[in-house]
Amino acid sequence: MIRHLVLFKLNEGVGRDEPRVEAGAKAFRELGALIPELESWEVGWNVSDRPIAYDFAINSSVADADALKAYLEHPAHQAGVAQWREFATWVLADYEF
Repeated sequence: MIRHLVLFKLNEGVGRDEPRVEAGAKAFRELGALIPELESWEVGWNVSDRPIAYDFAINSSVADADALKAYLEHPAHQAGVAQWREFATWVLADYEF
């Protein structure tokens, strides 16, 4: 299994309540039901006020490298990424477990 973990940081001056951010969060919340290769899917807003914290997280898993590739190339994933590119940066880790 591969864990796909992504942490998003909203760009300076961008708020969670902006319509484009709400639409981006909604797009990612819905991915879990749209992409069959996903074995698990969790998304959510950070609840910590620590200055080093990121704002939004995706924690997911897939069976193997082929499933990860299929997820990453899926049109719904690509559409969600395009939305987030407009207002955030992110870091990720893909690791076997």
